[in-house]
Amino acid sequence: MYQKLVAVYFSATGNTKTYIEDMAKATGLETVFYDITAAEEAPEIVCGKDDLLLLGAPDYSGRIPTLLRERFAKLRGEGTDAVLVVTFGNRAIDDALVELEDLVSERGFHVVGGAGLVGRHTFGQIAVERPTAADKMQAADFIKAVLKKEKGAYAKMPGNRPYKDGGKGGKWRPETTDACGACGLCVKNCPAHAIAEDCKTINEDLCISCFRCIRNCPKGAKQITTEAYLDFEKMLEQKLAKRQENEFYL
Repeated sequence: MYQKLVAVYFSATGNTKTYIEDMAKATGLETVFYDITAAEEAPEIVCGKDDLLLLGAPDYSGRIPTLLRERFAKLRGEGTDAVLVVTFGNRAIDDALVELEDLVSERGFHVVGGAGLVGRHTFGQIAVERPTAADKMQAADFIKAVLKKEKGAYAKMPGNRPYKDGGKGGKWRPETTDACGACGLCVKNCPAHAIAEDCKTINEDLCISCFRCIRNCPKGAKQITTEAYLDFEKMLEQKLAKRQENEFYL
């Protein structure tokens, strides 16, 4: 029996956070949460052999976001079991789970379960209703099934090595309208620390098009209205219209 759950996640727009919190609750274990989405530096997270790591990240074009390699740099296990969660916007997880598997295996963890879970896509009106109550129930049932396994029982993750190209985010950069009240929320919460103190200037080399600032701006002052983006959005909505199901690996 595990003594404690250590839940670590990156969640720019809330999908991963929602799943991780619900899954943690379903375990009934004492839980320590680490939200590393806007971390200034990689936190020191050490898990003992009787802990269970629940690690969550979004899928960016079939990979985990590139910046997460630095965020997970100080993650350490002592032969600790780990459950991996990748959220995706109704397309596919490709190599994101196997990349997470390799990353945690290098840091002293044994992967005992993995899930690819559908949430609203970053761009456009795709899977906007997800995760649904049924999605969250499936994820909760999955983590309960993991707890019934023998400790250390390996679960193989899907994907290929070498990994496909991905993880860098999109090329789209948010614009700021005159509605901006310079509250600083976007500056504080930007996962890539790409927004200057004026709340308007974007470091285009750092921005990962996660759209956190667009989703969370209290004034609705962050948006993208270029014709190129709107055309891309429409194309993606059509391409990803077919409902995808959650994936579980035990």
